[in-house]
Amino acid sequence: MAAKHKQGGFAGKRVLVMGLGRFGGGVGVSRFLVKQGAQVTVTDISGPGKLSESMRQLRDLSITYHLGGHREEDFLAANTDVVVVNPAVKKDSSYLQMARREGVELTSEMNIFFSLCPATIVGITGSNGKSTVTAMIAAVLEKGAGRTGSRYKKVWVGGNIGKENLLCQVDKIGADDVAVLELSSFQLYDLGAIRLSPQIAVLTNIAPNHLDWHGSMAEYVRAKQNILHYQRAGDFAVLNRQETDFSDWARLTQGEVIWYPQEQREKIALQVPGEHNQLNAAAALAVAGLFGVEPTEARQALAEFKGLPHRLELVAEIGGVRYYNDSIATTPESVIAALKAFAQPKVMILGGYDKKVSLESLAQELVNCGTVTHAALIGQVQEALAIQIEICKRTKALERPICKKAGDLAEAFDWARQQAQPGMVVLLSPACASYDMYNNFQERAEHFRQLVQKLQRAGGLTGSSGFFQSDF
Repeated sequence: MAAKHKQGGFAGKRVLVMGLGRFGGGVGVSRFLVKQGAQVTVTDISGPGKLSESMRQLRDLSITYHLGGHREEDFLAANTDVVVVNPAVKKDSSYLQMARREGVELTSEMNIFFSLCPATIVGITGSNGKSTVTAMIAAVLEKGAGRTGSRYKKVWVGGNIGKENLLCQVDKIGADDVAVLELSSFQLYDLGAIRLSPQIAVLTNIAPNHLDWHGSMAEYVRAKQNILHYQRAGDFAVLNRQETDFSDWARLTQGEVIWYPQEQREKIALQVPGEHNQLNAAAALAVAGLFGVEPTEARQALAEFKGLPHRLELVAEIGGVRYYNDSIATTPESVIAALKAFAQPKVMILGGYDKKVSLESLAQELVNCGTVTHAALIGQVQEALAIQIEICKRTKALERPICKKAGDLAEAFDWARQQAQPGMVVLLSPACASYDMYNNFQERAEHFRQLVQKLQRAGGLTGSSGFFQSDF
């Protein structure tokens, strides 16, 4: 992809936004383009009914909508100058192939932002932990922002973390500001075309993910490595020393490599549990040091950090059982980290959309950790995960976890809360994306929260009631 335009360069251009999204994924870039004077057409495979909320946010703008499927003529040079592609669109799309043959320029929202943003960019990526690390870095940098002698004035947070749309505010971002961006493998794939990497690149870890989109682990890794490929002398790469693969990745950057955690390190005071969060906090401290934030202030910011919504989030304690929402855990590695965060016996709710990643390591951890008594399984991976767990149980001659294949989250929750005893944890930590049952992990989390609240209002009833089934 390419993003050759500078701010204002879209004026009079015929721009096609491919993918509006039900939760506003294309809203920000559409608004930006109209503001720039572009003639904007939005195309999406979903119809107006499903896109009503996103369209409502754009109702004050002059935009042409082609919904309920893409039209070949929209991708022809006779009708379109530029296509702005939603990151979720697979790059082998026949429509994009047609646009390439026609010589139509392809770009993405993140590519446009990178080409226009005057601030220092801190980009964070990895297979797990990147949202938390992004939020932690923002928290520690806020401590030093705008003070006398500070190296920067204001901290902006965006990208894949879903805070605010920074493209719509790029004209307000100054050269002496900092933009902290969570970057997905999809966004990094696109950035390779404009040969730009963030001035400070932070990598948490690497494990199989999104193989349904990238096609192979090699392609997934290649996309992630774009965060380093185009760094220059004077830039920094902040890498997790516990990831052995990163010793090879360090050779990809022209910048200085900073390793975290420090070899001799003391425990960081945190409100969020788990050794993985100690590692996340170490990454934030490393970045804070690059910007001259005092270590005591950075540690204070981390001590005050309450975590992200949907990541090991305590919803309620009912009858001595704690119910945690970890819906953002969409990889096996995230779930394994969550298992290690709690010493208490656990009833798990797992499963969802099949991203074509191996579930074997997750099954082994569920069996071997010794703290998972029961597991309710849902979604597309239900059968495959059940088989893997049974294989591990037979190999180890163990009886737990006892598994149940549930038809939906409500059934899984109803069964899970029946198994849980006082002192235990019920943990929604799916290890999978939500697209087979929900629009996104937030919607899945909200359903879980509603189920917990329903139980709370009912007084924490035990035994099989089935009352959840009719409510959602």
